[in-house]
Amino acid sequence: MLRVSERNATHAQVNRPLVREFGHVLARLDWHVALLQEAPPRWLAPLCRATGASGALALTSRNLLPGVRAALARRNPDVMASNEGGSNQLLVRMPWRIEEVRRHTMARRPERRRMLFGRLAGPHGIPLAVANVHASTGDGAATAAEVVAAAERAVEWSAAAPMVFGGDLNLRPEREPRAYAELQSRLGLSAPVDARAIDHLLARGLVPVDGPRALAPEVREVGDGEGRAIRLSDHPLVAGTFEVE
Repeated sequence: MLRVSERNATHAQVNRPLVREFGHVLARLDWHVALLQEAPPRWLAPLCRATGASGALALTSRNLLPGVRAALARRNPDVMASNEGGSNQLLVRMPWRIEEVRRHTMARRPERRRMLFGRLAGPHGIPLAVANVHASTGDGAATAAEVVAAAERAVEWSAAAPMVFGGDLNLRPEREPRAYAELQSRLGLSAPVDARAIDHLLARGLVPVDGPRALAPEVREVGDGEGRAIRLSDHPLVAGTFEVE
């Protein structure tokens, strides 16, 4: 409430907007397509400018009266937290470009969850479909059904194009192995590489060259100017390099 920064020996928790820091971290990484979950909607334009990307978003939950929420979040982001409003965002750098965007509502309760789907074109017109999801928390069976249904829709929309289906699935393979087995056997998606993780990049019609893998925690950190680090996310960054089959 008092906007006081908290510090320990190595890290700082600062109560101020961090869109510039997020943009700096994304700009320094080597990527062509980035999937962001539950980012404030107003961050899309500055993140695109910082990274030299084009972008699209799907609004998720808590987006009533966006101007009021944004103003309160700028004043005290720690108090507002996710109540600023959320969106799933897609950032795309050249030589890839966004040709089509679709949105699919995965769930309406307890919070609205939406899949952001993009059809991309790359060098020489190479097609790529990308589906960005943030699934519901709570009941494992319900989340599993939600994720499988979203993957079905993404496969349908992708048609014959290779696809990446990724994001925060809120589903650990070690706890819901049948859901991931169905994604593989029936929908042709690749196997998850970490049985304990909830953040995944699953591919269809693509050959993994490097990863997918969780990057070191330091990758998502910036300095606070006083010798400590600010960790920008409590989720690891997951990265992968793929080739078209």
